[in-house]
Amino acid sequence: MKIALTVNGTPITREVEGRENLVDFLRYTLGLTGSHIGCEHGVCGACTVRVDGTPIRGCLMLAAQADGCRVETIEGVAESGAIAALQRAFRAENALQCGFCTPGMLLTAQALLERNPDPDPVAIREAIGGNYCRCTGYHAIVQAILGAARGRPAKAPEAAPVNDAYIGRSVIRPQTARLVAGRGTYTDDVAVSRLLHAAFVRSPHAHARIAWIDTAEAAALPGVVAGVTGREMAARCEPWVGVLKNYVGMKSAPQYPLAMDKAVWQGEPVVAVVAESRALAEDGCARVRVTWEPLPPVVDAEAALAPGSPVIHPELGDNLVLETRIKSGDVDAAFKAADAVYRETCDTGRHTVVSLEPRVVLADYDPADETLTVYHSGQAPYMLHDILSRHLRIPEHRVRVINKDVGGSFGLKIHTYPDEMATCALAVMLGRAVKFLADRVESFQTDIHSRDHRVTAEVAVKRDGTILGMRLDDLAPVGPFSMYPRSSVVESGQVLRTTPGPYRFRDYDARGRVVFQNKTPMSQYRAVGHPVAALVMEAMVDRVARELGLDPVEVRRRNLLTADMYPYTAPTGLFFEKLSHEESLDAVLDLAGYRALCAERDRLRARGVYRGLGLCVFIDLTVPGAQTYGTGGARISSQDGTTIRLEPTGKLTVLSSVTEQGQGTDTILAQVAAATVGVPLDDVRVVTGDTLVTPYGGGTWGSRGAGIGGEATIQTGKALKENILKVAAVVLEVDALDLDVRGGQIVDARTGESRMPLSELGRVAYFRPDQLPKDFQSELTVTRHYVPRHQPLAYTNGVQLSYVEVDVDTGFVKLLGHWVAEDCGRIINPMLVDEQVRGGVAHGIGDALFEHCVYDEQGQLLTTTMMDYLVPMAVELPDIGVAHVETPTAYSEGGFKGAGEGGVAGAPGAVLNAVNDALSPFKARVTRVPMTPQVILRALGKL
Repeated sequence: MKIALTVNGTPITREVEGRENLVDFLRYTLGLTGSHIGCEHGVCGACTVRVDGTPIRGCLMLAAQADGCRVETIEGVAESGAIAALQRAFRAENALQCGFCTPGMLLTAQALLERNPDPDPVAIREAIGGNYCRCTGYHAIVQAILGAARGRPAKAPEAAPVNDAYIGRSVIRPQTARLVAGRGTYTDDVAVSRLLHAAFVRSPHAHARIAWIDTAEAAALPGVVAGVTGREMAARCEPWVGVLKNYVGMKSAPQYPLAMDKAVWQGEPVVAVVAESRALAEDGCARVRVTWEPLPPVVDAEAALAPGSPVIHPELGDNLVLETRIKSGDVDAAFKAADAVYRETCDTGRHTVVSLEPRVVLADYDPADETLTVYHSGQAPYMLHDILSRHLRIPEHRVRVINKDVGGSFGLKIHTYPDEMATCALAVMLGRAVKFLADRVESFQTDIHSRDHRVTAEVAVKRDGTILGMRLDDLAPVGPFSMYPRSSVVESGQVLRTTPGPYRFRDYDARGRVVFQNKTPMSQYRAVGHPVAALVMEAMVDRVARELGLDPVEVRRRNLLTADMYPYTAPTGLFFEKLSHEESLDAVLDLAGYRALCAERDRLRARGVYRGLGLCVFIDLTVPGAQTYGTGGARISSQDGTTIRLEPTGKLTVLSSVTEQGQGTDTILAQVAAATVGVPLDDVRVVTGDTLVTPYGGGTWGSRGAGIGGEATIQTGKALKENILKVAAVVLEVDALDLDVRGGQIVDARTGESRMPLSELGRVAYFRPDQLPKDFQSELTVTRHYVPRHQPLAYTNGVQLSYVEVDVDTGFVKLLGHWVAEDCGRIINPMLVDEQVRGGVAHGIGDALFEHCVYDEQGQLLTTTMMDYLVPMAVELPDIGVAHVETPTAYSEGGFKGAGEGGVAGAPGAVLNAVNDALSPFKARVTRVPMTPQVILRALGKL
């Protein structure tokens, strides 16, 4: 049908399909890609546009319904200047990270200010309560809207520092200018010629044989280019096995892009259909005929190990992936010497990432020069580059992987997914560009899940609260395959190794069992294992305090490692260079006003209002070296590299193997480069995420951007500066030691007097080298790599405190406040670190209270939309206070560690302990997350 409408002031007439929604029409027909697709059910707000002046969800409105309407997108509203104050405020407050939610958030904020020019924070949270942001924790968004409403000037950039001391300064991220204007380029926004679209027929069963497949009807559909089965694709793509050699006895089965003989989880791809549009590809999928022979599913982890249980991979003998034991000291003696022993079992429910941008890959194969270019929403382009080369049998130098803007990742997008491998194989098979974009149902069924553990802990203590020893048993189901190439056993290993955390006891005995089951594969994402470990340990510490009638703060002080004990090797073998839990505990108690909160809690409890306070001491691994994956045989680089080029104009171009998903990595690298070389920050441009031009490296995962990428940038900047001064010394006929680079000028090192701008040096070096001595060659492009060698991991630490109120009649938990004191080493940009911490806390609160992948007894996932799987929104979250302790690592020149995951690590344990404190008058105790109202009411004996 034909529609006529006005879009951003321009009359538009187009033919549309009756089923086409408005956001697809705007994005794919008109090329207005600032409106994004996040949930497809009207829950997340990413697709918000204005229709006749009113914000609507573009995924819920058909294009045909917009006939005769006036439509405004973020691009048009931004160009009009109507949201200029909001844009400035969002940038100044760092109210956006990946930027995927930002266009919808800005249009929602604009509508709020139009109807209420002076909203308070509660009104703002209610107004944006239907807009989902996984990155920020909403605090900065609220502050930005408040500032724009009250005419508060955006935070002015700090004055240019003396001697280019940009490290330690809060500076605004340059790339956010285009993100607040809806000008980001995410993978789904990339336009290439002759593009085809892939969709997949997926298994409706958790466990079933594939008896017969017929693709003839699908292939006959006009617009369908191909229907490909698992056996056809296996001829073009080598299988993979997600095993790490350093985990002795670990096993998994070969995995293919498409299932061949049987499917082993609901959602596993079975047939790929490629067509001229995504809608036609899905039509083709509906015409594929598959005959299934259902098999008994293995759903429960304990049942998976029971005698007679169905074996998912018969060739492996049983469903046990790996059993690990860690033992230190004399645990039996510690328990015999104890005055008391406490035991409990903690269950942590399956979660998934729910990045607002789903997984997406666009593979473009050129048969003329046999090159594969892959645009990928990911974190580790060189890892994928290597995998594609080896498994698709394409020479490495003919593969290119590009990460454009990424709409959140959090560890989700560093794994090998069969549908993404299939998409790349299809591009090679067809000699065309092929794109796959996971819809939200596919995301829930196929994105990695995590944190599904049943941990039984037992502690031996003295009457004064001293912990003598601990026993631990972790049962961790991980789905039907171990994920490739990082495996699915690392999380359980981290639970075993980090649960004792920063406590002094040396007697420890732990067992971990990782098992197969017929559910979506599990693997590592943000704060791998640490939220589970900290929750278990801190729940036991609070249990000790409550049973013995002791102050939970003092029990921690009695057992924490003290400053004089570092460096320290834990009973599990972890090496702690130096942690700061004593200072962090003091900092968080001061930040929150802990004693006043205790008094308020006790006063209200006497009136029947049940509030609770919960502490969680945590550690978090950052800056992983080769011991993390390399020693297991995984081809994952533990180094990163930086290239810095001095341009003829005196500006710097920085190319880094570290990637950007919204953390501000490119900004901190620019700060480091500017400070090290000696140029204004505005004179630095950072390029990441392209294997054709950036140095080889590991990418962004494990909070390694600052600790490894930042250190590589320091070393590169130092080398470039030395080369610059060599050229300047020749030109000025002085000793290089008498010169320095400051503010983009060659200066006298002693007086600071300018001798030559870098632009003049660049002109001579590049265009008039005849003015230089014949035996002298300037080198103004430098590359250096860095890999941590002195310790396998750089541990960060902190303490979190949560304050909650529990309605004992309904089971609902209200968050009243949450505070964090974190030590992530030397801080490069405090504003960015604050929001990383707040976003991590929000993620961890989701784990504690809301998020759960629920299955039935047949292995069917019941939470397949954002209407079923709950995530924390602005209304549910309190303001999150953040304080910092800085303990730089001495093992690198920069002293940087990582900051992206500590917020997640401590939040679930803090909230759990706060809820149990609130329930203590009823002698009730919760040991399961998420703590839904049903869980609370069962603990109270009301269900």
